[in-house]
Amino acid sequence: MENRPPPNLSDPAELAAYRQELRQVVRGLRLGSVGVKIVGAVLALLRAKLWPAIPMLVPLVVIALGVTLMITAIAFRTAYHARRMRGD
Repeated sequence: MENRPPPNLSDPAELAAYRQELRQVVRGLRLGSVGVKIVGAVLALLRAKLWPAIPMLVPLVVIALGVTLMITAIAFRTAYHARRMRGD
């Protein structure tokens, strides 16, 4: 990331631009984590309704992976915000 001064969050235009910038940080990872959690929920539904042979651990592991990805994305976004506020 290039050295930029921290955004002026008291200016509404700069605040809106910074919010948009934060929305784009690790967006793929955040959306991917939601997708993985949806797959885990579908697996749990399939196990409950149509395919009881699937061990319960499988959907739980998939959902846990999705949660782990989301926590990772939150950590990356928080670190980005901290660096940006420092002006790094």
